[in-house]
Amino acid sequence: MTGLYRHFINGEFVESEERFPKYSPLNNAHIADICEASKADVDAAVKAAKAAMKGPWGRMTVEQRVAKLYAVADEITRRFDEFVAAEMQDTGQTKHVMEHVFIPRGAANFKIFADVIKNVPTETFEMATPDGRGAINSAIRIPKGVIAVVCPWNAPFLLMTWKVGPALACGNAVVVKPSEETPATATLLAEVMRDVGIPDGVYNVVHGLGPNSTGEFLTSHKDVDAITFTGETQTGAAIMAAAAKGIRDVSFELGGKNAGIVFADCDFDKAIEGITRSAFLNTGQVCLGTERVYVERPIFDRFVAALKDKAEAFVPGNPALDSTTYGPLISKEHQSKVLSYYQKAADEGATIVTGGGVPDMPAELASGAWVQPTIWTDLPETASVVQDEIFGPCCHIRPFDTEEEVIELANATDYGLSTTIWTNDIGRAHRVAGSVEVGITWVNSWFLRDLRTPFGGSKRSGIGREGGVHSLEFYTELRNVCIKL
Repeated sequence: MTGLYRHFINGEFVESEERFPKYSPLNNAHIADICEASKADVDAAVKAAKAAMKGPWGRMTVEQRVAKLYAVADEITRRFDEFVAAEMQDTGQTKHVMEHVFIPRGAANFKIFADVIKNVPTETFEMATPDGRGAINSAIRIPKGVIAVVCPWNAPFLLMTWKVGPALACGNAVVVKPSEETPATATLLAEVMRDVGIPDGVYNVVHGLGPNSTGEFLTSHKDVDAITFTGETQTGAAIMAAAAKGIRDVSFELGGKNAGIVFADCDFDKAIEGITRSAFLNTGQVCLGTERVYVERPIFDRFVAALKDKAEAFVPGNPALDSTTYGPLISKEHQSKVLSYYQKAADEGATIVTGGGVPDMPAELASGAWVQPTIWTDLPETASVVQDEIFGPCCHIRPFDTEEEVIELANATDYGLSTTIWTNDIGRAHRVAGSVEVGITWVNSWFLRDLRTPFGGSKRSGIGREGGVHSLEFYTELRNVCIKL
């Protein structure tokens, strides 16, 4: 999809006078223009969503909604190659990742949450009353209303459908604000929604920027009933302030500075493979990624050398080629940020094991947002690259000697999103997993997700939990009905 990205409001594609350019992360070429939604555009989208709640969508049974969401998933699968191409164009990431992770998981989100809403019961209690006849209390789930879905750019389709899927399954209507960097798949999904007969106004898309633009107009709109957001902690704080004015619910997955913990008794090859993925997948642009690695001292030198070999084996290039295993960052702006941290690491005295700069690329890709996979050692925990979320393909590796020491190191951060632990001692795995202050811990794995389980962050990494029945707690309102017998 190239050319002009338009909004999708009340079942129709709509243009705005204000527009801004979209550049390819591969070579910085101007590949499209994106409409920027005005206050009036956002207001129209919210009104359409609110009206949809009183129209055919609001009158559908659960079974009818489920059938529609299955149809959405099936149509995404039918147009699978279009979604892969659209996401590759926006992000520059490899076809392999799109085909095996981001796009199929995005389609699955609609079926998973359709199944959840069919099968989750609510509460019923019988109670005694003074007249001896009794009463019955029953809980019912009501859609929350109009949900603002503010999406990130790092895995745009997967993370957008992770919110839109349960929101629609629960009977809400949504107004989606994609990242300005990744408009394609949210727009393509609008075509799918229209083609499978999702009623007008149920799914709306407004493109634009954040402060003093579309994002601010949407999150401060008085008729938005709840806001769900994935992105930077600072942006989450601004959205939370806007939501407070209307006492609206928020669900946030925010930043992370995640630790990988590798014990000497691990399966060494599997640990190397796992940390390679968690540090460098998607060019390090994964909120759950590992930027701090702690390795037990007996295997430290061997581990650093092996991870160096893995980092240097990546093949950057055209994401459509099967030989390509590594893509660019999302933008030249983000490239500047990541390179500034590469320079900070050098200035603060890091040993640069590998990387630290920009790879040599062929002329047709030389202007893209490329950076090298980078590994550092020998920095104190106070160093910028150990404390700050970089969101790039890099990690610092430090040795440790005791279980207690590494738990303290892992927790010495304001963030608390995830960790990955590598050990063959199941007792140790339980102890450490229970002591690390994060929302999700993987043992001898990474990025393995059962969508029925709770997902979210601790500390500055988020508010609330999503996944399975836990998503229902955010996207519905529980009401109690007391019937006197």
